Amino acid sequence: MEIKKVTDPAFRKYGKVLDIDVTELVEAMQALPCPSDAVVYEPGDASLEALPVYEEFQRVVYGQMPVQVGYCNGSNQKMNAVEYHRCSEINVGATDAILLLGWLPDVKDDFTYDSSLIEAFFLPKGTAVQIYETTLHYAPCGIDGAPFRVTIVLPKETNYALETPHGATGEDRLLAARNKWLIAHKDGGCGDDAFVGIIGENVTV
Repeated sequence: MEIKKVTDPAFRKYGKVLDIDVTELVEAMQALPCPSDAVVYEPGDASLEALPVYEEFQRVVYGQMPVQVGYCNGSNQKMNAVEYHRCSEINVGATDAILLLGWLPDVKDDFTYDSSLIEAFFLPKGTAVQIYETTLHYAPCGIDGAPFRVTIVLPKETNYALETPHGATGEDRLLAARNKWLIAHKDGGCGDDAFVGIIGENVTV
């Protein structure tokens, strides 16, 4: 598939590049776990949240709302699922990475989604992007099979475990964690409880 850049006009539908100095953050990310055969996600990490850029994320991007700074690291080449939040998400490339993105209004009334609509964008190391609330996304992908490291910034407690089970009908079927609605591919390995609604191939880069 075609891989565009986050600086291309096509990315404006999904997010924007942020003018934030993430040099220290990228350096700190290199010390965090990055498996060669799996993907690891941590909603918040104390070493990242101790950096000065934490305050900038909280004050400038999220308007003084409390945030968490975590990471998604590892090895992945497939879409597997798409998720969305009721807020923007910041991704910072601590290595080069590829983001597979879709548009929430393309999800049908029955909560199915056509995987052929997914677009791929190259996120260079040292680049911070804001991913809009209306953007479908999931774990990043590595370049040519290499592991990736991407910082993930979200409002506090996003992606934490649910306090009560999600419902069985409507959009509530998609609720997989706090502030996380997920649509899985049948081959995505997202667990028996995941809502399977992606139609088409499990997109691979």
